[in-house]
Amino acid sequence: MKKANVLFIDDEKDMLTLMADLLETRGYSVITADNGADGLTLAKSHQPDIIILDISMPGMDGGEVAAQLKETAETKGIPVVFLTGLLSKDIEKNNRHMVGGHIMFAKPCEIDALAEQIDKLVPVSTE
Repeated sequence: MKKANVLFIDDEKDMLTLMADLLETRGYSVITADNGADGLTLAKSHQPDIIILDISMPGMDGGEVAAQLKETAETKGIPVVFLTGLLSKDIEKNNRHMVGGHIMFAKPCEIDALAEQIDKLVPVSTE
């Protein structure tokens, strides 16, 4: 079975490495970017199935990246999941990962819960 192609955007290089490793061990194909501008470029060129995006990044923050993704024809249909240190575990738990209409996970996230959300947003292909 083929799982989702994931673009993970986060300015913390350790987080990029950790999350890419954890997602790849679960069968996902992962590409990473350590800033919003590079993430936008990769989103356009690679057309991932889903984007996991940090909110708090220098330069272009996650909100700006998400807005530009939605305004671009090639990327507007790609689901975005936010992964952030700005969200507490209590808020995440009480709101079931939905905050302000956006799917959000608090850092550090439960990888199984994140994988479950990815699979809900991007059905597994049997190709």
